[in-house]
Order: sequence, then structure tokens, then C-alpha cells
Amino acid sequence: MTSPSLSSFPEIESPASAPLETLVSHLVAAKRSLSSIEHVWRANEIVTSTRAFLESTVITSARTSFLRAGISAQVQTLEQVYHHSKAVEFEGAEEYQEVVRALDEADQRLKGTLARLRTTMIEAGLRPEADQRKSLLDFVDESGVDELLTSVQEAADAAQKAHVDLVETNSDFWTDLERISTLLHLSSYPQHQPMMDKASGYALHDRPLVSPIPDILESMEDRAKDMANNLESLVKHFDLCVTAIKHTEGGGEAAQRLADDLPAGVDVGEELKGAPPEQISEQERREMFEVLAKDADQVEEVVMEIRDHIAEMEGQFSTVSAYLDQVAREHSDINTAFKRLDNLGSRLHGFLGQSEVFVMRWDDEKVRINERMEELKNLGDFYDGYVNAYDNLLVEIGRRQFMEQQMDKVLQEAMRKLVTLYDEDNAKRETFKSNHGDFLPVDIWPGLTDPPLHFEVRPKNGADKVPDISKSVIQRAIRRVEGKSVL
Repeated sequence: MTSPSLSSFPEIESPASAPLETLVSHLVAAKRSLSSIEHVWRANEIVTSTRAFLESTVITSARTSFLRAGISAQVQTLEQVYHHSKAVEFEGAEEYQEVVRALDEADQRLKGTLARLRTTMIEAGLRPEADQRKSLLDFVDESGVDELLTSVQEAADAAQKAHVDLVETNSDFWTDLERISTLLHLSSYPQHQPMMDKASGYALHDRPLVSPIPDILESMEDRAKDMANNLESLVKHFDLCVTAIKHTEGGGEAAQRLADDLPAGVDVGEELKGAPPEQISEQERREMFEVLAKDADQVEEVVMEIRDHIAEMEGQFSTVSAYLDQVAREHSDINTAFKRLDNLGSRLHGFLGQSEVFVMRWDDEKVRINERMEELKNLGDFYDGYVNAYDNLLVEIGRRQFMEQQMDKVLQEAMRKLVTLYDEDNAKRETFKSNHGDFLPVDIWPGLTDPPLHFEVRPKNGADKVPDISKSVIQRAIRRVEGKSVL
């Protein structure tokens, strides 16, 4: 806002002359007002500094924008690399979980089969009487099972270790990317609340699209120009006060004394340099006192306007300084982001290699695990067959018992028939000897007096008898075997 000069206010009534004391009072006030030159100098400093800041921020912002664009493009590329490695991590985790589930199932199946072996006791009739009661598991070498399970677990642990290494590598890589993105203001974290300059009304955001300095600088220059014009009016008023005193009787010495020790930089008229005052007419004298009377009442208002201007400029300069600090911080953040990006790039080969190493190790471990899983399956099938074979053994014993019983029946029947035939033959021999024996010489046939043939039945190969297993045990075994056949 441009302030009017002191002599441009509406005209007021004033005497043709004024008492010396009044003129001296005006001069003292005018001299005191000239200290406002410090505000004018300060305004000039602010404008000069702001103009330099504008040039600096333009250059810095251009460099920051260039680096941000380049780094952002690199970050996007690295994010794609990360997501690829993350996909490998997820795929490996899913495959590993499938392996773990299959391993748990095989382990549970094998443990269940071993439990059946442990609880299935060998029938006492199959073992020697002095032998301790044993289970089916006592005839199995469990060390082979333990070694196989240990081998599978080692392969699974190795695969998990490789996966954990990949997860940690991915996590570290993503953390570095997030830090760079945060420095670029590209992260999803909420930004700080914008700063507001109350004097200028400009909002200072974390990432302003347009610099507020050009508009602020234009406002500052207008205010500085107003302050310079107001100071010039104050100097002219001071000159006029000195001239008026010098044209008043007895005022020359007072004017010279009060005009000394002025603020540095104030440029006063020739009257203050010791030159005698020029002669003026009464009309000119009257006009001079009229102007002086009008301007004297406005001095304080002009000084207050200069102070208001400098206060507003100081507020604007604080906004400029805050924006400059923000630009510097952003540039520093970008430089930090660039250094971190460079460091991350130096580790990119290792990051990519970690993913490849995991894939190769996982493929190797999968082959190893699948082989061991197949062995576990075969071992489980073998032990299931072992249990089933024992049941069939009991069924076979039952069958042999039945056949032995049938053979014994046949044998008993044959023995009864043989005894009958033996008795019949023996009786007839005795009858023959009674009827004809006395007439026949003894040596006519040596076998004439022999008894009938006597038969004896016994196992030819000396095989052991079929074990004595109860029918209830055999029946349960038959039901189990027939149940498996149905399944």
C-alpha cells in the first residue's frame, strides 16, 4: 500500500507564524522519525536476500526435480525386481507348506503303522515257551526309520533355511526401498500439515508445486518502495522544520544544534550544512508554516506505516526462509536418497543372486525330499504289508489246523478199519491153525504161524505240529483280512 506524502493531506488552518518552542518540538519529532531509515535499510536487505534466495531455490529445485525424476524411475524398476523376488518367495512358501503337509501325513501314517506293530503282540503259540512275549515291532530295525526321518527333516530344514534367507533379503531390500521412497515423498505415510504465512497468506506444503517467492518478492518490492517514499517525505519534513526555525528569530542556533547527529544515511538539505537561509517573502513564509503545521500531525502515522511495512516484510521473509529451508531439506533428502540408491544398486547383484540361489537350492532339496518321501511311503507300505502278512499268517495257521484236523479224522478212521481187519485176519488165522495146523509140518512154510501185518502211521518228514492258536484269535484275523479285501 502506497502512503501519501506528508504534504498531501487536507489543508488545515494555521497561523502565519509559529512559536519557536512549537517549531523546536516539530523538529525533535521529525529528527526522531528519521530513525525509520533503519527499517528502510532492513527492507532493502530483505528484498536483496529474497531475490538471491529466489535464484538459489530455482537452481536447487531444478536439480532436486531432475534427481527425483531419475531416482523415481529407478525405484519403480527396483520395485518390479522386488515383486519378482517376492513372487518367488511366495511360491516357495506355498510349495514348502505342501511338502510339510505331505511330510506330516507320511510321518503320521508311519507312526500309526509302527504303533500297530508295537501293540500287536506275537501269539504265544508261535514262540518257544521260554521266549519272552514280543510284538511285531521287535522284529523291525527302527534305526533305519529314524535315519530316514532324520534325512527328510534335514532336507526340509535346509529348504526352510534357504527360504528364511530369501525372506530376510527381501525384507531388507524393501526396507531400503521404503526409505528411499520416503525421502522422495512417494511413500504412503501422511505428510505434515502445511505451514501458513499469516502475513502473505501463502501455504507452504511439503512439496509445493509453485514457489511462493516470486509473489512474495513482488509484494516486498512494493512495500520497500512505499517505505522509501515515506522516508523521503520524512526527510523533506525535517528539512522544512530546520528551514522554518532558521527563519524564526532566535532559532538559528537551535536548528544547528538539533540538526547534528542525524542517523547515518540521511541526506538533508543545504540549510543543515551551515549555509545561511535564503531570504523569503512573507507569503512564502506563511505557506511554509501552513505546510509544516499539516505535516507535523502526520509524522507519527507515517512512522507507524513504515513499521507496519517492515513487520509484514519480516513475516514474509520468515516464510521465504522457511521455504528455502524446505527446499534445502528436500535437496538434502534427494541427495541422501541418491546415495542410498547407489548403495542399493551395488547390492542388487547379490539380491538377484539370492533369489536364484533359493530356486536352485529349493529344486535340489525338493528332489531330495521327494526321494525320501517315496522311501517313507514304501517303508509305510512295507510295514502295512507286514501287519497284513501277520494277520494272514494267523489265517494260514487256522487253515493248517483245519487240514490237520481233517487228516487226523481220516487217520483215525483208517486206524479203526485196520484194527478191524487185523482182528478179523488174526481170528481166521487162529481158526485155520486149529483146523489144519496139526496136520501140516511146521517147516512147510515158515510164515504159517506169523501174526497179521500191523500198521503204524507217523509224519514222514518230522514236521512240527501246527501252533495251538485259539479260534477267536484266528477269527479276528480273518475279519481284518476280509475287511482289507473289501477296502
